[in-house]
Amino acid sequence: MKIFTEAQLPYPVALEKVACMGTYIMLCAKPSPEPVSSPNKSTPLMGMRLLRPNLAIQVYAYCSLQEKACEETFISNMTNQTRVLPLALLLALWVGLLAAAQTPVPRSVPNGLPSWAYNIPDKVQPPTVPVTGTIRMPGSAKEYDAAKAASNTNPPDWFPDEHPPAPRIVKGENAPAGTVCGTCHLMSGQGHPESADIAGLPAEYIVRQMNYFKSGARRDNERMGPIAKNVSDEDVRQAADYFAAIKPIPWVKVIETAAPPKTYVSSAARHRILDPNGGTEPIGRRIIETPEDPFRTANRDPHSSFLAYVPPGSIAKGEALVKTGGSGKTIQCAICHGDELKGLGEVPRIAGLQPVYIARQLICIQNGSSAGTGVALMKKVVSNLSEDDIISISAYLGSLPPQ
Repeated sequence: MKIFTEAQLPYPVALEKVACMGTYIMLCAKPSPEPVSSPNKSTPLMGMRLLRPNLAIQVYAYCSLQEKACEETFISNMTNQTRVLPLALLLALWVGLLAAAQTPVPRSVPNGLPSWAYNIPDKVQPPTVPVTGTIRMPGSAKEYDAAKAASNTNPPDWFPDEHPPAPRIVKGENAPAGTVCGTCHLMSGQGHPESADIAGLPAEYIVRQMNYFKSGARRDNERMGPIAKNVSDEDVRQAADYFAAIKPIPWVKVIETAAPPKTYVSSAARHRILDPNGGTEPIGRRIIETPEDPFRTANRDPHSSFLAYVPPGSIAKGEALVKTGGSGKTIQCAICHGDELKGLGEVPRIAGLQPVYIARQLICIQNGSSAGTGVALMKKVVSNLSEDDIISISAYLGSLPPQ
């Protein structure tokens, strides 16, 4: 695609700006002297003007990028007949660009990753009632409109006194669309099972991981890869320093059971929530994580934690592997991650992280989708681990206090 700055657009612009998520759609072409009328002949249609034959229709997405760049997408050449881009097509383009600006929902399982570790939404979604109006969270003096709390541009900050002043890339103020850290990681940095708990991690570790995403050494083509390519080094540094300064709180309770509650992966929440019909299901070889309070979690309350259901015996088996290396199957985690597994230098803590996230990362290191010089040290550590081993290690680490 060819990139234009706003001042370099090739023609006068006849447009209707559709403002949402910092994105505008602009129809760009040489206008005729007369506006096109709507069917009732009284109101110009969407501000568009009659297009002369043999002119190209071009659509620009103005995405609040650092250079205020506009992406040009060539649609078609005009024939000898006069045409106007239909309103339905304009709206379809708007919906597509809006979806691209938001954090996408993964639809397929990456190579080698078990489906339970990657929250692919169920094809059949139970009906839900949308929340509207003003909402509040326990213990918070703040209140938000429900639509704003669900926004991917300005995440709610329910407890602003519990963290340092947030940089724009975290809180969403003039940040590039779709790149706001607090959207997925929350203002507390502890996130949900589909994202990462980065609270209190070393700033240099966070910067290094962002560089891996940017280079493709750590692959996440649907989320973090595009984000890493669209943010500046300064934004990354500010976000890393911010999250490194936050002390994590206990965020997940690990429960051993052969029959956890029946759940489904919500396309809206992007993680598992309880099936409204109730019931239980066999745990099998899985880790099942659900929010303790789905309403609070859906509205990004950083005090609303998770329950992780794991197979019986997982915690004890995981403890043995973590502390002894399992007779050569792996090595003692404390060698690199510190005696209490709360981090050592630039090596991150692994205590108290979401078990599903830990499992996902161990498997990604095994299959090579998470690489880089720092990750290379983990390759031999995880190479002989079975899926059951990884479930057990993740269960034990998740059961530990983060601080």
